[in-house]
Amino acid sequence: MTADIIKKNKEINAFIEKGNEILAKLGFTDHGAGHCTLVSERAGFIMQKFGEAENAVELAKIAGYMHDIGNAVNRRHHAEYGSLLANEILRGLDISAEDRIEIVSCIANHDESTGGAFDRISAALIIADKTDVRRNRVGVKDRSAFDIHDRVNFAVENAALKVSLEKKQISLNLQIDESICTMCDYFDIFLGRMLMCRKAAEFFDCRFKLMANGSKVL
Repeated sequence: MTADIIKKNKEINAFIEKGNEILAKLGFTDHGAGHCTLVSERAGFIMQKFGEAENAVELAKIAGYMHDIGNAVNRRHHAEYGSLLANEILRGLDISAEDRIEIVSCIANHDESTGGAFDRISAALIIADKTDVRRNRVGVKDRSAFDIHDRVNFAVENAALKVSLEKKQISLNLQIDESICTMCDYFDIFLGRMLMCRKAAEFFDCRFKLMANGSKVL
């Protein structure tokens, strides 16, 4: 089973589309195909950088693409709902029980409210998901209607995830327009997620570093 096959699955894409439609009505940032594709590719990139086997890379990419399907049920506990949906969908596809269970477990544990990394695949998913901060995730066009999540994402002019094997470091480098969002605002929203990334990075024997406007903040 490959991530490319998963990305063409109509049922999976229908769940992603519906979840994003619901969240958009509730005022959330993008959780659609764009976000899921980025998380999938970034999780695969992290696994590849650390020399993981091809199958493990694909599992990280599959989990990355499917991780938010639970939003079609409810935002609260979407990780757990998503894992149950993924289990049912994957049962009907050509994938081993071991690989299916790995994907399901990663999805169930990707949210900071109830989960955490337990191996390298889950760690790659968490880092890939929690570091997707960017201006074009904001769907609201009227700035006067922005909530704090909108402001924080819209303020990010550039975001780059870097992996250094030599320094044993995974870093998220942000360029933030502080006239839109202060660093205090950023930490109000993202501190829990960044701490989750720090714990996830330990599975790769790395430190997680957050840089904003050239200064280290975590």
